[in-house]
Parts: sequence; C-alpha cells; structure tokens
Amino acid sequence: MEGICSKCNYKGDKNIRLFGVILCDFCAYFAPEEKTKFFEYLSEKVNFKDIETFRRENRFGNSKQKKGMIKKAKEGKVVSRAPFGYKIVENKLVKAENWGVVENIFLEFQDNKISLNKLSKKYGFSVNGMKKILRNFTYLGKIKFDGEVHEGNHEPILSSTLFNHVQDKLERLGIK
Repeated sequence: MEGICSKCNYKGDKNIRLFGVILCDFCAYFAPEEKTKFFEYLSEKVNFKDIETFRRENRFGNSKQKKGMIKKAKEGKVVSRAPFGYKIVENKLVKAENWGVVENIFLEFQDNKISLNKLSKKYGFSVNGMKKILRNFTYLGKIKFDGEVHEGNHEPILSSTLFNHVQDKLERLGIK
C-alpha cells in the first residue's frame, strides 16, 4: 500500500494500515497492538531520516531469523525453550519427568481452592510465571509464535476442556 507513514512521514510502497492509520513497515513493526497505546505511540513523531539506516539494513521484523522461526512454528516445531513440564529431545518437545505437576496446577486452580498467589508460592513460581503457565497453549499440543497458534508435533499435557475452564476462570477474575 503506497502512502505516507503517519509516524515518520516516510513515503513507501510497503506501508501497512493499523487502526485505520498508514504506517511504514518499520514503524508498524514496533507499534503496540492495544489501540490506546497505539495512538500514544503514534503521537511520538520521528523523522524517517533518523531511522533510515535501520530501514536500509532491514534490522527488524522481516529478518531471516524471524521468518525461519515462523516457518518452524507453522510446521508445529518448537521455536524457543521448552516450557515447564516439557524438555527438548532431538529438536522435539517431549514430556519431562515433572509433566504431571502442570496438570496438578491447572486442576488446583480450576477447583477454586487456592488463590493464584498461594498456588505460585506452593510450586515455587512468581505470580507472573504462574500466569504464563496457565495461559500456555503448548500444554494443548500447540505452538504459539508471533501472535498465531499452530498445531504442534508434541503430545499435549492437558485436555482442551481443562485448559478452557482455566482460561474462563482467569477471564472471570480479570487476570491478564
């Protein structure tokens, strides 16, 4: 899409429209996904000449490394380190010896008998670490990368029913 970037005034043919606003691919890469934060980001103007070196060197979102990681995720392969309850063996996620702990965490949280704070202390995680476990699609046999969820090549630890019940509870409690 040809046009002028609303953040840096760069005129190019690789522009992207976000929230009805035209941005160059560089400014779009760093733009927040939340609407209010996006418009705050947009209000902080920059001169395209100040970022031209980075644009020319392509040192952002469209790197070969990121493209390779997206390809691996679409193929259901592991893209980053193994989450709690899994380990990597021959470039594949396999259940670790502690995989049952993941199911226990989900069951305990679902059963309303323990707060997120007490649950995280019980298992030796920070509250944020516990939230990451409770939100992790990997436990369903899926791979999430770059905002997209793909079928994984690994065995799930949880049923979708248990996972979805926990997601519903997190949402009801307003936990993000």
